[in-house]
Amino acid sequence: MVSSNPMVSSNPIDTTPVIALDGFGVKLGKRWILQELTAELKGRAIGLLGPNGAGKTTLINTLLGFHGIDAGSARMLGHDVASERKQLAAQVGYMPERDAFVAGMTGIHFVRLMGELAGLPSQVALERAHEALFFVGLGEARYRAVDTYSMGMKQMAKLAQALVHGPRLLFLDEPTNGLDPGARQRMLDLVKAIRDRGETRIVLSSHLLKDVETVCDEVVVLKAGRIATVCDLEAERRANQSFLELELRGGNGHFAEAAAALGCECLVHSKRRLKLLLPPAVQVQQLYAIAAEQGVQIRRLQARRDSLEDIFLKAMEERDGSS
Repeated sequence: MVSSNPMVSSNPIDTTPVIALDGFGVKLGKRWILQELTAELKGRAIGLLGPNGAGKTTLINTLLGFHGIDAGSARMLGHDVASERKQLAAQVGYMPERDAFVAGMTGIHFVRLMGELAGLPSQVALERAHEALFFVGLGEARYRAVDTYSMGMKQMAKLAQALVHGPRLLFLDEPTNGLDPGARQRMLDLVKAIRDRGETRIVLSSHLLKDVETVCDEVVVLKAGRIATVCDLEAERRANQSFLELELRGGNGHFAEAAAALGCECLVHSKRRLKLLLPPAVQVQQLYAIAAEQGVQIRRLQARRDSLEDIFLKAMEERDGSS
């Protein structure tokens, strides 16, 4: 029976890793683009991050079969990427970063065609195309030529074609690219709705850390073709301790030592800026008492937790130190 919702797969995902990489490597020409990637990714929504040239697009394209694997192996949904391509074709959806529309084709025709290419019978593909376009908010525009769509509408059409066949794994490459704040929020809300149904796993590649932090529960950071870190964001959020950021003025530079004597851990230290982790027994008022003793003015004090940006920058620094 065909699901009535295009974001729901008829085959629930088991506990098999969504993506498993084992010594995975890819060359373009004679140059290694990806090297020695080993990881098991199991999140509902997996964020793929890295600076330009890190290999994010190459990784996606190789997993989708556009490039060959030159070292190691990769499995998606339990299937070998190299030898079980046919089994994967109907289970994976892909929303590319760049537009790839057929000139003059209407939205409904385009999405129906993508469904047929994914293996759906023609009539089923047409029914699913209507459902997918209504789901992304293009129901009223489905008979218009895609050429006439705005940037935001084109992004939604690309999401609809990626969903039309009910994939178990959905690749989204820069889904909010070029969108204004309102359209960006609508896109993220749709992605979260797909994630929360639990039937379709998501891989989201984006240069916008906030998008990844909003949607994803697991993150892979690439740098120079290697894995810099794999982070379980849900576990990180549960374990993440709050800390204080302070901006100081005056004194002789011994405030940090006095705070450490109370049991505070100084995570970042300069004469004017501190990042302190307070033990439960220490109160903020005690810091002000130390400041008075040291002749220091606390000009700014802010409590916060590590963000995805902090995790990303730390991964970049550690990779620099290990290379």
